[in-house]
Amino acid sequence: MQVILREDVKDLGRMGDILNVADGYGRNFLIPKKLAIEADPKNIKEFEHYKKIVAEKARKEKKAADDIAARISSTTITIPARAGEEDRLFGSVTAMDIAEALLKEGVEIDKRRIILEEPIKRLGTYTVTVKIHPETNASLNVIVVRE
Repeated sequence: MQVILREDVKDLGRMGDILNVADGYGRNFLIPKKLAIEADPKNIKEFEHYKKIVAEKARKEKKAADDIAARISSTTITIPARAGEEDRLFGSVTAMDIAEALLKEGVEIDKRRIILEEPIKRLGTYTVTVKIHPETNASLNVIVVRE
């Protein structure tokens, strides 16, 4: 049986692939779970049109992510924090603090997209990675100063 995959299926193929699978696997698993459709001429033509729409949408999302990445990369944020001896902070600067500072600059980013190896615990200048899109990352300069 020939099927067209509607989604990526682990150990089988990627979306849009036309594959030969066992009749039972196609009829009883792939098609009922909406992971694939039967590959007849009508469905192939329909799916080609669908792929073009999805590719255009992905291109627009990537362009928007690149614009946000350029904006973030050109931004330097300053975060005031209380510090004691030897420039150690009372507490730490976390991804949530960085997200709030970015929001004040007019860029809304989810704190889970800000990648910190560990919370910032000293005064100084740091470069933080922000994952905006699966293919797009931005580097953000963060300066932690004494409050």
